[in-house]
Amino acid sequence: MELPVFTKDISDTEMDRMLANATEASNFLKAISHEGRLMILCHLVTGEKSVTELEDLLAARQAAVSQQLARLRLEGLVTPRREGKTIYYSLTDDRPRQILEVVYELFCKNG
Repeated sequence: MELPVFTKDISDTEMDRMLANATEASNFLKAISHEGRLMILCHLVTGEKSVTELEDLLAARQAAVSQQLARLRLEGLVTPRREGKTIYYSLTDDRPRQILEVVYELFCKNG
């Protein structure tokens, strides 16, 4: 993949679109920049999980897991589903999986 090249004569419309995209990307990256949220996304890549399953997988308290899930939900990265008293979470779309593949290649694969 080749990144676009921007010149000084970029139009105002194109600059506005670029700024909007940068804002969206920045918010996305901030949402995944916490190790707890990153770990939740790593677990959700393999499929839907309940809050209790995530607590067990992360060895974390319910309050901490719920707080991180709330941030991921706010950013539109995870989607909740209620079944009785149990809440399940899944990835909203494929963006987290794509980023996690790059993170895995850079930080996990050979180490």
